[in-house]
Amino acid sequence: MKKIFILGASALQVPAIKRAKEKGLYVYALDYDPEAVGIKDADEFLCISTIDKEAVLEAAKKYEPDYIITSTSDMPVRTVAWVNEQLGRDNDISYENSICATDKAAMRRRMKENGVPIPEFHVVADADEYLEAMRALGNRFVCKPADNAASRGVVLVDVTKIRQSLDGDENAIRKELLDIYTYTRGYSRSGEVLLEEFMEGPEVSVESFTVDSVTHIITITDKMVTEIPFFVETGHTEPSRLPKEAQDDIRRVAEAAIKAVGIKNGPSHTEIKLTPNGAKLVEIAARLGGDFITSRLVPLSTGVDLIDCCISSTLGEDVKWHATKNEGAAIRFLYSAKAGDRTEGVIESVSGVEEAKSMPGVTEVCIYKAVGDRAGSLKNSGDRWGHVIATGKNAEEASKNAEKAAENIQFVIK
Repeated sequence: MKKIFILGASALQVPAIKRAKEKGLYVYALDYDPEAVGIKDADEFLCISTIDKEAVLEAAKKYEPDYIITSTSDMPVRTVAWVNEQLGRDNDISYENSICATDKAAMRRRMKENGVPIPEFHVVADADEYLEAMRALGNRFVCKPADNAASRGVVLVDVTKIRQSLDGDENAIRKELLDIYTYTRGYSRSGEVLLEEFMEGPEVSVESFTVDSVTHIITITDKMVTEIPFFVETGHTEPSRLPKEAQDDIRRVAEAAIKAVGIKNGPSHTEIKLTPNGAKLVEIAARLGGDFITSRLVPLSTGVDLIDCCISSTLGEDVKWHATKNEGAAIRFLYSAKAGDRTEGVIESVSGVEEAKSMPGVTEVCIYKAVGDRAGSLKNSGDRWGHVIATGKNAEEASKNAEKAAENIQFVIK
C-alpha cells in the first residue's frame, strides 16, 4: 500500500484525508494540534507542525511516504515544496516559487516584475518605514501582514476618519496609527508588513487547476467581504454574476498571476478586485480555496471535485477538471451581526438551526460555537460562528436560499 503525508488535519483538510483513503492510500495526518478533527479520519497521526520543514523532512525519511501534499493551508505549501526538493522529488511548485505564493511582499514583487496588474504597495519592517509609506499612500490604505492568511491582522486604515474621531490631536493620531501597525505586525511571522493602495470594487476568487503548466479555470466565485476596518469574508456565491467582459478581464489577470508564480501542476486560488481601472490581483495561493469553496461550493455548482483532482494529479492519474453542470451554490457565514443588540459576550442560546436545515436548497448548516462559548466581533475568519450552504438553479437562487436560512438562525448573547 502506498503512503501519503497530508500536512494539516483541520476541518478544511478532512475531505483530502478521506479522499486519499478512498484512493487506497495509507494516510499520515500531520498537525501541531493533538486534538485536530481530522486525526480520526487518518490511518496514523504525527504531531508535527506543518510549518516545521526540518521536522517534516525527518519524519519523511523515517516513514518514507510516497507522496507529500497539503490541501487548503498556505504555509504548508512551502514545507511540501522544500521537503520534496530535499528528497529529490518532482515538485508541483518549486520552493522558491512557493515563497512567492505564500509571502505577500514576495508575491507583489514577482507580480510587478511580470506585469501583472496589482495595487501600489510598500513593504515595511519598522514603525518609521510604516509612517513614511503611509504618507506616500495617502489617507486610505490597507495594512496587512506579509505572510499570514484568513484576514488575520488585515486593517483598512482611514486617516481622515481617525483625525475626525480624535479631533485633530496629532499625538493621539500618531499613537492610533502606530497601534494599527503594531496590531498587524503581531500577525507577521517575518516581521514585514505590507501597505497597499485600497482598491474599490467587487472582489472575486478564481478557482483553477493547472496540468502540465496549462491552467484550466473551473469557476469564478463572488465574494462578500467586510470593508471597514477589517477584511473578513462573510459569504461566497458561484458562479460569478459579473458581466462577461468583466469576467474575461478577471480570467486574464488570474492566468497571468498563475504563470508568474510558476505553478506546474495543482490547484490555485486567486483573489482579484474589479476596480474602475480593471481587474487587479489581491493575492494568489498555490492551494485549494478555503472557506468550503473548493470542498463544497465548486462540486455543487460545477460538478468538479477539486480534491479528487489534487489526489489524482499527485498519483499521476487523469485529472477530471471539466465541468459537468452549471448551477448555483452559496455559503453564508454566521457572525456578530446575527446577535441582535450585543456583539460580544457569552452565547446564551442558539435557535432556528433545525428549521434552517429544512429550508429550500439548504445542504448544510454548521454551528462552530456552543452555548457558554465566548463570542466576539468579526476581526478575522476565526471570529465567525457558523455557516449555511445552499444550492439553486442559478447563483441568484442559491444566494437567496442561503441568506434566508442564515437569517433564521438566532444567537442570544449575554
